[in-house]
Amino acid sequence: MVVVIPVPSQPRPADSRQVPHFAPLRVRGGRHRLRRLLRHRRRAMAAGLAMTAAALVAAGPRDAERVGDAERVVRPRAHPAPAAPLVTAPVRIADAATVRLLRRGDRVDVVAADGSAVGGGKPRVVAAGARVAEVPEADGGADAGAESAAEGGALVVLSVPRATAARLAGAGATARLAVTLC
Repeated sequence: MVVVIPVPSQPRPADSRQVPHFAPLRVRGGRHRLRRLLRHRRRAMAAGLAMTAAALVAAGPRDAERVGDAERVVRPRAHPAPAAPLVTAPVRIADAATVRLLRRGDRVDVVAADGSAVGGGKPRVVAAGARVAEVPEADGGADAGAESAAEGGALVVLSVPRATAARLAGAGATARLAVTLC
């Protein structure tokens, strides 16, 4: 590409604000390049995408090996740690009316309160965020439901990790259990 820049023939006066006249500037091949670019749009698009990808890679975060100890990049794990296998644990809740509010799939916290201390015992959370697997119906109709409420509440089946199931069984033997919806 050849660009010709002409020099003005007369020197410009210092007080004049007019632009001197120049011969037209002609660039060779400009019109043909545009036509060629329009004919080869796919190549132009691919080249533009390649340049954009290269710029994004160059501007992205650096690897931990190339960065000093003070500037280490902390990356999240690609896969979360595997969760503990879940087991189903039947739990008798002291308040049968609360159990009737529960539906399959609900998340509940199981709270244990010692029966010996009526007003002074501290409740503790035995299972947090347990999923309700099933809410079995009382056997024998309405009369059996009243009897089960009198003898100690209603049954609910929870899906929890094995260690939590062991804590639930121990707490159910020594304390009254209640649930709160999450």
